[in-house]
Amino acid sequence: MTLFAGIDVGSGYTKAVILDEGREVLGSGLTHSGANFGEAAERARDEALAEAGADAQQITACVSTGYGRSNVTFAEARRTEIDCHARGAYYHFPRAMTVVDIGGQDNKVIRVDATGRRIDFAMNRKCAAGTGSFLEEIAFWLKVPLDELNRMADRSTDASVTLGSYCTVFAKTEILARIREGVRADDLARAAIDSVARRVLESRVITGSVVLTGGVVAHVPRMKQTLEGVLGVEVDVPPSPQHTGALGAALVAYNVAESQQTGR
Repeated sequence: MTLFAGIDVGSGYTKAVILDEGREVLGSGLTHSGANFGEAAERARDEALAEAGADAQQITACVSTGYGRSNVTFAEARRTEIDCHARGAYYHFPRAMTVVDIGGQDNKVIRVDATGRRIDFAMNRKCAAGTGSFLEEIAFWLKVPLDELNRMADRSTDASVTLGSYCTVFAKTEILARIREGVRADDLARAAIDSVARRVLESRVITGSVVLTGGVVAHVPRMKQTLEGVLGVEVDVPPSPQHTGALGAALVAYNVAESQQTGR
């Protein structure tokens, strides 16, 4: 059995996807990136291989992407997150679309045409605003796990509560002041998720079909509902949104191997 691997080394998590010769997903892996990106890449790959019932010798080509892509020593090639998230989203939704990827350290808005070709993109790397790190800080201050932030937001009863601060430093001060005023934690959780959505949408005017990917929607599914409310359109989410970049990298690996076989 010939296999193709994609590794997405993010700042918080490392993801892996294994494809077969028919471009079907056989296995996936997920692990904390930690302080050694190379080891995290191996762990994620091995987890994906175990799910696929295969071993590393069966991998014909491997491509890495993400923040730590250069640390994946066993990858034959590397690609940007922009490229891989566009490919991964198009795999599930083959049409013209705007891909909104919200990760731990940045967010990306990628426009893709009907053939899967990337037309344009915008990226936020200036600060934690509009990223998973912002929500992780909010969860920390509210003393709950990140997944619980989603459940709290679902229980919110006061939609008028908002957070005006995007910066995590100023947001902490604002949240403490709101708590002192008697604002419920559930309403603050919803306001935090809403603030991330607003920040993401500042980078580009988004129209047409929208696909939401990344670790944030995997842990905070409410982000889909929030974006739908702001945009006024239905937002699609892949079956495993956190693995979209790794899937795109695996698709590149498939194409690399195919090109080598045909001599192109």
